[in-house]
Amino acid sequence: MSFNKDLLAKLMESHEKNPAKFTLHVNEKSYSVTGASITDSPIPVNEPTTRGGVYFSDKFAYKMKCVVEDLSIVPLLTKKMLGPNTEFGELKITADIDFDGNAVSVELFTNLTNSVQTPNSIELSLIIVKIDSV
Repeated sequence: MSFNKDLLAKLMESHEKNPAKFTLHVNEKSYSVTGASITDSPIPVNEPTTRGGVYFSDKFAYKMKCVVEDLSIVPLLTKKMLGPNTEFGELKITADIDFDGNAVSVELFTNLTNSVQTPNSIELSLIIVKIDSV
């Protein structure tokens, strides 16, 4: 993976102590995110590989789950989901965290792997592909 694992570890640690306020950005619109969690989990591959000729997968991935309560986002996610769609796009999520006593703005770039819609919200399952401090 080509991102700063120290920054991601600090984000995970900071979020556990004091939940960060995440914002999802899609097509120049911003959506408040609730119930966010970030985990490190295995991927069902034996070695790093290109999955379906579309995207690269390592043996482990950092996954994020979050909820968006604004259902106006649903039509915007159509071309963002991995799977049969080969023209998927990354989703950008921003947050501010405490990094060694300083406030740092963080940008997470993710791929959408699954979504579950309820009458009031949509839960997104994401794989983090890149993280940067701004």
